Amino acid sequence: MEIANLVAQVQSATVIGVAIILGLGAIGTAIGFGLLGGKLIEATARQPELGSQLQVKMFIVAGLLDAVTMIGVGMALFFTFANPFVAALLAVAK
Repeated sequence: MEIANLVAQVQSATVIGVAIILGLGAIGTAIGFGLLGGKLIEATARQPELGSQLQVKMFIVAGLLDAVTMIGVGMALFFTFANPFVAALLAVAK
């Protein structure tokens, strides 16, 4: 019965870790987009003739900003559905 308790503890800690990964990714992306949009508006107000060039660069940076968050989502899904910590614990228990 001891191994079942350890597996449950590892799974609950993994759920907390996944929630932290997803939460920090969402907060970081929201802050990043807020700063990015604010700086775009500020730069376009200073030099309106560069607005289209700045907008293209802003979309490139926005894509990279989302890519970092999607990597975090991928890691969270990996830990949720193919938890390597539980697999290692079960391998040691055998």
